[in-house]
Amino acid sequence: MTQRIFKFILSALLTLSHHAVARQRVAVLDFELNDSTLLPNTVEEQRRTESLRPLLEQALLQKGDYEIIVVNAEAQATSNAGFGYLFSYHDLAAKLAEQFGADWVIVGQHNKPSFLYSHLIADLVYVNTKKWVSRFDIELKGTHETVTRHGVSALADKITKRLVRQ
Repeated sequence: MTQRIFKFILSALLTLSHHAVARQRVAVLDFELNDSTLLPNTVEEQRRTESLRPLLEQALLQKGDYEIIVVNAEAQATSNAGFGYLFSYHDLAAKLAEQFGADWVIVGQHNKPSFLYSHLIADLVYVNTKKWVSRFDIELKGTHETVTRHGVSALADKITKRLVRQ
């Protein structure tokens, strides 16, 4: 009888410990386009920038055991007082993500100073403390979809390595 009780308690403890190690909940906000070329904000570049959030979410899911938290566009627009606002004020980005139950929020910009290259810049913010943790910068040489996907994958690698250290 005592062996049965011992097995039951051991099984219960293992089940509880498995659930205690919850997946990290990561929110990725829509990237903003900061295009300072002579022909800024073309439809193609806007589409490319709009593709960054879903591509990054997919890449993070492939690289780690994360739960992706969706922050709807309306809530993000309401919290964003203007271009670069949430990117500059990490505490406000964290408050936004906190409303949706995220542990982490990634706030990004797609900076395009030239027709030849652009940069993905992403800040990782810990929602609990509302503090900036890391900044990641990936250079994209060209505008092809392959370049964009490769750059987002490299960004996801860097973010995953940082999250693992937490």
